[in-house]
Amino acid sequence: MTSIWDITRRDAMKLGAGAGSLAAIGTGAAVPVTLSTASVLAATETAQAQSTKGAESVVTEPATGVTIHPEYARTIAQMAYVWGWPIVNMMNRRATITQAPTVGLMNGVLPVAPRGHLGMLHDYIDPAETFVTCPNQDVVYGLGFFSLDEEPVVAQVPDFGDRFWVYAMYDARTDQFGHLGKAYNSKPGFYLLVGPRWKGLKPAGITDIIRCPTELANTIPRIFQDDTPEDKKAIQAVVNQIVFYPLKEFDGQMKTIEWSKLPSVPGPKSDGETKWVVPEKFFDQLGEALDTVDALPGEEALYAQFRLLLDSAAKDPELKKILLTTAVESEQKIIQPFFQWKYNGRPAGNGWNRSTNNAQFGIDYYNRTGTAKSNMFDNRPTETQYFYADDDGAGAELNGSGSYEISFPPGQEPPVSGFWSLTMYNDKHLFHPNELKRYSLGTKNKNLKRNPDGSLTLYAGAKSPGGDKQSNWLPAPDGHFSLYIRAYWGKEGILDGSWKPPVIRKVT
Repeated sequence: MTSIWDITRRDAMKLGAGAGSLAAIGTGAAVPVTLSTASVLAATETAQAQSTKGAESVVTEPATGVTIHPEYARTIAQMAYVWGWPIVNMMNRRATITQAPTVGLMNGVLPVAPRGHLGMLHDYIDPAETFVTCPNQDVVYGLGFFSLDEEPVVAQVPDFGDRFWVYAMYDARTDQFGHLGKAYNSKPGFYLLVGPRWKGLKPAGITDIIRCPTELANTIPRIFQDDTPEDKKAIQAVVNQIVFYPLKEFDGQMKTIEWSKLPSVPGPKSDGETKWVVPEKFFDQLGEALDTVDALPGEEALYAQFRLLLDSAAKDPELKKILLTTAVESEQKIIQPFFQWKYNGRPAGNGWNRSTNNAQFGIDYYNRTGTAKSNMFDNRPTETQYFYADDDGAGAELNGSGSYEISFPPGQEPPVSGFWSLTMYNDKHLFHPNELKRYSLGTKNKNLKRNPDGSLTLYAGAKSPGGDKQSNWLPAPDGHFSLYIRAYWGKEGILDGSWKPPVIRKVT
């Protein structure tokens, strides 16, 4: 029996991905009626020079009908796998999440919704979540996927008051588009999300139009919440007014949904992140990725090579086998290593790495693919900077059998206008369930104990440090774990790299 969560190419095609078109643009100049002979000659020479230049600028496309030898095919296929991995990842997430028959919680945990709508949590995300690695335990999340060329979506923004919030919106490349959040001084109202080829007029009552560069888009709102019963109660009214819906449902009135009463929707389960890119199916989906996402300046050569590869493989069964084996090998040898933090971003000091070009990757394929594998859906650098470590300050792998101290000197906690946190992840970059139900520590916590000199020491390990240190303890799994600092709406020290994360010191 076929599940509503089964991903097939046909399902994805139903989402309406259209091929991009190229427009030939010509220029011309009006010529005055009266001209001197010298002027005419000069104009003629200029026109000839422009014509010659134009002729020279025509680039030869890859020849068709050639026999591509196996090693060349493998070379291009590897690059195609790296380039297309985040996009196919996004395509498959949309195809799965939007199959939800109604707005609800997949397996009672993850917000899901039909295409064009948003599902929203009412509290921190459950540790059982496996939709995306490195989830956040400082915010209330939402999730929705859209096809914006054929169905513009209204994003409803309530009055958040002084509370930190950001609506992170992503295109098919995993780059953010639009600017909605406290850091942008965004006003309450109704914002219309549209695709690159949408040609409608701004309806009355819409505050602004935000255009996505691809038709495939999604949003993951993040609303800061203190770790107190009082704030969990106070946030409900504003969270219930975070609503996204198709333009056809817009009536100019603020809609309200009581997110705490969402029904549970059955879905797939996994002990690690859901496998969104299946190597054996990748090259069957690459053509759609090329059709869905227009080439960035300079990418035309890549597109031409990838299309030649796909066209040739469609006619040559042996070549198609090469693509299949290359995809499987590339997943193991190229994609899997990105799960190690040392291959993400740049060194940040004291054994940590920090995010680079996050959510504004452009043609930075290395960091885009690395992030899509290790911790997809970052915020852009001005919204959030991420610091991550697999090892302690001495270079040894972090392990729950040891006990660690992370000490921030007085006044040296991450300088932010929003909030900061230190989060613990297991070897799958997911939460480690524990009796304290504690997965991060930082701004949200009101009971952290500071040292007499004003410094702040946090503790990590499978064994509690005991006594009054327990409030500052992050419980770890028995095996490998990693640590992750978030700095939301960072100040100068975060943005310019002058702030350094503290040493992770093993004490036992």
